[in-house]
Amino acid sequence: MIQPPAQTASLASSKQSDSGSLRRNQRIFILSVIVPMLVFFIVFYILPIVIGFVGSLTNWRAFQDPAERVFIGLDNYNKLFADPVFVASVVNTFKYALMYMPLAVILALLLALAINASGALAGFFRTVYFLPVVTSVIATALIWSVGFYQPRYGLFNQIFALVGLPQQSFLRSPDTALFSVVIYSIWKNIGYDVVIFMAGLSAIPTTFYEAAKVDGASRWRIFWRITLPLLQPTVVFIIITGIINSLQVFGPIYVMTVASGADKPGGPLNSTIVVGVYQWQVAFNELRLGYGSAMGVALFVIVLVITLLQSRFLRRRWEY
Repeated sequence: MIQPPAQTASLASSKQSDSGSLRRNQRIFILSVIVPMLVFFIVFYILPIVIGFVGSLTNWRAFQDPAERVFIGLDNYNKLFADPVFVASVVNTFKYALMYMPLAVILALLLALAINASGALAGFFRTVYFLPVVTSVIATALIWSVGFYQPRYGLFNQIFALVGLPQQSFLRSPDTALFSVVIYSIWKNIGYDVVIFMAGLSAIPTTFYEAAKVDGASRWRIFWRITLPLLQPTVVFIIITGIINSLQVFGPIYVMTVASGADKPGGPLNSTIVVGVYQWQVAFNELRLGYGSAMGVALFVIVLVITLLQSRFLRRRWEY
């Protein structure tokens, strides 16, 4: 059917109007959403990284006259390798991550499986375990330091006394301080991993489990052959993000070591000093911002390299 010229012109005009309205809406979206987000990202993420890297190449000190700031090249980075405290902070950072990650991942997976099997109570338990995640690090770390880890009146030593176990110094002993912080961190953050694991479990089709049960597969075989392989993306995500967060730990160690009576964060005897805490001491206590910036850049490179390596290893490992 041939449309009259007037109707054809009207349809063409309507399409042009709709196209113009769409382009106008796209411009409004870009100007109101994309541009502010881009500006925020540049100002609060990219710019500090650039300033920190440039500052790490100078003798930058707080409250210093900019005219006195001198370019010193890689001197700050050379000092890092000769600084025994920095070396100890790197070692402790890796110790913290190696203790935290296996315990957190395994415990979170077991809890997710148990909660997922609890039926109608799953939502309640998920909320209970997630509550510590959204509470203040300062408040919870203080409670654990004073209420749980206090050597004489703390809850844990009271329980140990009731069952006849020896008393522990926890945060006041170089042998147990770092592991004590790890236990708190697992309690504080495990709810996040549990929720992620539960989301991964809910995405697995139930038909796989029904078919396995019909074939007579045991629970262990179902877990090993169905659940764990299908949780691969979830496990990779939790391990990568967990390693990144562990290597950048700051708040729990700072609060708990100071609250336990240590003369400075990272005590006793630098047994809990990590890169983030030592960087704070150098940059904001000693006001050596250039040296502190060099530590930040070094930590960034360490985290980046480890993240890339473990991402490649985990993906290749699961493929096999």
